[in-house]
Amino acid sequence: MKVDVYKRPEYEGKYSYLAVPEGHPIPDEATAIDWETAEQNIDLDEANESVVGLSANDALQQIDMKGYAISSSQDKVRIGPNV
Repeated sequence: MKVDVYKRPEYEGKYSYLAVPEGHPIPDEATAIDWETAEQNIDLDEANESVVGLSANDALQQIDMKGYAISSSQDKVRIGPNV
């Protein structure tokens, strides 16, 4: 499945990530948050590595259940020095 990935800054230089099927809009329940494009046209497959804080298996399950996937609070990703 191809997805578009969005990010939003959190605390301590970490980010949350949102994945939606390619070409689909950000769902209404998440539009009140300032998401910015992180990556587009990403191949999300159970055989692939995780996508910026989202394991492929978990992301696919979330997309099946609610149409999008979001990184959990335990999976915040730090971007920048000391990564």
